[in-house]
Amino acid sequence: MDNAVMGFTEDQIATFGLTVGVTAFMLYMLFIVWKLAQDSKAGRFGTFVIFLVLALGMVGFVAKGIIQWMLAIE
Repeated sequence: MDNAVMGFTEDQIATFGLTVGVTAFMLYMLFIVWKLAQDSKAGRFGTFVIFLVLALGMVGFVAKGIIQWMLAIE
């Protein structure tokens, strides 16, 4: 047995979950932030601040992935 689940290795499943799963979760979180800004009637500046503060962690996660990808190319 080669430790495969439905023909996929553990590394392939983890890579898929990290890329597709976390991306979908982050998009859902952006929807939640948008809905929060609408429900609170924050206005333009308030919506900007809400997105800036609540989505800043996601920007860091994406930047980390891009930096790792760029370092792997070299």
